[in-house]
Amino acid sequence: MDKKVLSIPLNEKDIRCLKIGDVIYLTGHIYTARDIAHLKIQELFRTGKELPKSFEGSAIFHAGPVCLKNADGSWCLNVIGPTTSIRMEPYAKLIGQLGVKAIIGKGGMAQDTLDSCKDYGYVYLQAAPGCAAKLAEGISRVNDVTWFESGMPEALWDLEAFEFGPLVVSMDTHGNSIYQDLKKSALKILDSIYEI
Repeated sequence: MDKKVLSIPLNEKDIRCLKIGDVIYLTGHIYTARDIAHLKIQELFRTGKELPKSFEGSAIFHAGPVCLKNADGSWCLNVIGPTTSIRMEPYAKLIGQLGVKAIIGKGGMAQDTLDSCKDYGYVYLQAAPGCAAKLAEGISRVNDVTWFESGMPEALWDLEAFEFGPLVVSMDTHGNSIYQDLKKSALKILDSIYEI
């Protein structure tokens, strides 16, 4: 099977062709954003103020990287692993309105995100938890950082990725969710156990 590498900015047509279970890699700018960054972006967007980045066609990684500062003042990524994504569920519609085409994280998200994936044409990608050092190998450079005063994990990091992954499409634009499928299967098993 050929390695499926998508380039950022992501094309909505390509994103809508993806199905749950597909394995992809990303090349281009990836932005990290956790709770505080989402809150700041929402406020800027709501008040019509300029955003620190263009999010059209972008990929947002729910992660708090560990970066080291070089002697020349530039940053070097040490490790990066996904954080639990469900905390960002309140921003599902905002993500679509910004033009984001991929969210990367762990644990999946809920119905608002699944609906927004369909409406706005973005996907949720599962990054392997516990593989922070390996995932960091897919980042070639730290371009810059915004809102560092919020703390290293909560800042908005602009990372240059090269074949970053593997990432599993876990929520697609067709209303499918690996997490919902797993939950349904688990409930069927529990039902059968209690019937015995």
